[in-house]
Amino acid sequence: MALTYTQFLMLLLIAYMLLGVTVASKGFNYGSPQTTYSDTPNRIIVGGSAYWSFGFNYSVWAFKNGPFYVNDTLVFKYDLPSENNTYPHNVYLVPDMRSFLTCNLSKGVKIANESQGAGEGFEFVLNKWRPYYFACGASDGYHCNVGGMKFFVLPLLRRWHY
Repeated sequence: MALTYTQFLMLLLIAYMLLGVTVASKGFNYGSPQTTYSDTPNRIIVGGSAYWSFGFNYSVWAFKNGPFYVNDTLVFKYDLPSENNTYPHNVYLVPDMRSFLTCNLSKGVKIANESQGAGEGFEFVLNKWRPYYFACGASDGYHCNVGGMKFFVLPLLRRWHY
C-alpha cells in the first residue's frame, strides 16, 4: 500500500518534530553554564560564514544548526548584483513541501530581492509555529535545484520556566 502525498507529509512532519525535540533537549541542561538554550530569540546567519551562496547545502546546514525556535530571526546575507556577480541571489518563501522539493516557485513569494542581502542582510522572523520553506529563485530556480540553495525549518516553541 503506497503512501499518499498527505500521509507522507504528515509522517515527515512528525519525524521532524520528534527529531527537533530530541535535538533541543540534547543542548538543554538546567543549571549548566554551557546551556545552549536561550529564553530570548536568536539571530542566526543563514549558512554561517558561507552566507547565502550557490553550491552550499542549506538543508544539511539547517539540520546541523537547529533547532530553531519561534521568534528566532534568520539573516540572509549575499552580495549585491554587479559585473562580477552575474547571478545574484534572492529569497523565496514557498508554500509547501512539494514546491520545496521540486523548486517550484510559481506559488512562492519573493521575500527578499537581489539587493536586500547586502550589508547587514535581510532579516526574517520565524513568528509562528509552522513549517517555513526557503529557496533562492535566481535563474528560474536553478540555484534551488542545482545549487542547494533551499532549506526548511519548523521552529519549536520555547519552553516555559516555573
